[in-house]
Amino acid sequence: MTAPAQFDAVPAATPAAGPRPRIIGLDISLTSTGVALPDGSTYRIKTRPADGDRRLVVIRDNIRRALTTHAPVHLAVVEDLPVTANSAGITGMVHGIVRCELADAEVPRALIAAATLKSYAADYGRADKARMADAAYLAVGRQFTDDPGGDQCDAWWLRCAGHDWWGDPLFPLPDVQRNRLTKAKWPAGVPRLAR
Repeated sequence: MTAPAQFDAVPAATPAAGPRPRIIGLDISLTSTGVALPDGSTYRIKTRPADGDRRLVVIRDNIRRALTTHAPVHLAVVEDLPVTANSAGITGMVHGIVRCELADAEVPRALIAAATLKSYAADYGRADKARMADAAYLAVGRQFTDDPGGDQCDAWWLRCAGHDWWGDPLFPLPDVQRNRLTKAKWPAGVPRLAR
């Protein structure tokens, strides 16, 4: 892999005045939920099938702790439910638990489809985990060495997308990629700077 390089693109929009928004990214899954915290650090919430519905409690408690520890959180950017019925049903249970925690903490939530996130990050809607990780490395030199499923990387990109939408981009991206975020479901009242 080569050293990180800047994209040949128009410079990112000027960051919003005042403190940087506190945004988290969540790639929700019953087996391995990726979390990107406001400071940019990431981790996975791993669960085991043998634990049954206790897995939901583990995920809920971890999200609750992240929201409390890193308060205030201004926005949570969540990968939307998959379109296939089987996956949507299983993942839907976890989404419900996480959405309850976000609602209790009064954190607005955005939803981004996986294909939109991949197009935004890697300029290809069917990018695999390696291509997503390569895009993070090219953008800022960020590596995901302990992330076999790509959950932390996806959560990191979700957080970056939230910053872009807020008008506080973390690094330059071509406008064609950045503009793909218009396909996401953004909450009302979240500021967005004009480009």
